[in-house]
Amino acid sequence: MKKTVRMLALMALGLALFSTVGCNKLRARDQLNKGVTSYKSARYEEAIDHFQKAVSLDPSLLNARLYLATAFAQQYIPGVDAEDNNRMGQQAIDEYKSVLERDPKNINSVKGIAYLYLQMKKFEDAKNYYRKAVALDPNDPESYYSVAVIDWTQSYQPRMEERSKLGLKSEEPLKDKKVCVMLRQKNMDVIKDGIAMLEKALQLRPDYDDAMAYMNLLYRERADVQCDDPAARAADLKTADEWVDKTMATKKAKAEKQPGAQGITMDQSK
Repeated sequence: MKKTVRMLALMALGLALFSTVGCNKLRARDQLNKGVTSYKSARYEEAIDHFQKAVSLDPSLLNARLYLATAFAQQYIPGVDAEDNNRMGQQAIDEYKSVLERDPKNINSVKGIAYLYLQMKKFEDAKNYYRKAVALDPNDPESYYSVAVIDWTQSYQPRMEERSKLGLKSEEPLKDKKVCVMLRQKNMDVIKDGIAMLEKALQLRPDYDDAMAYMNLLYRERADVQCDDPAARAADLKTADEWVDKTMATKKAKAEKQPGAQGITMDQSK
């Protein structure tokens, strides 16, 4: 008799727990839906509150975590080095990472982290996550392009700092061989990586004019560190100019394909 009563009590407790869990899941989805409505209306603080409640009610609800991360990211202002702003960006990264702990192949989270690190100028961290995006989706040209943009940035900034110290005009080659060799040793692998990434992006999207524009920039980077090889420098500058022409031609072709690009066409069949 006692055993039967105990079993009935345990069953009642189990049903109560099941009911509570089920109720929490329903409440979490309600908070998620309210958060999405607020998010779409650009009421991000309100959306964050709803998403946080959804996550608290149902930690397994990945969409709530992903929306929460995205809402934090929307509140982050690139270039503003303020405590509250930096905290907002870090909260977004932390939420994206919490999604990846549960779903390591969630590419939206990987790209979200990469983008935030890029905006924070944490270039190596950003590049690492864009490479993870490449591994998850090798057919996405934008991830290759993003790695290349970071490569160019990492090459361009130190080179321009050295040129400024030497007082060189933009069209002047690097005359200080010691500085040139130092920059080549520091930047050449980065430049080569950027060019390789853009080549892959263009294989996947042949009319990717932004990638073409950065091909021009990266070849100019390479040209400027060819200080002991004038022929190689000239060849790189020629290739850079060719990429400028390709970029302009591609942009023009795209513009001509846009509706209305040719003006109003009269129907002369009547």
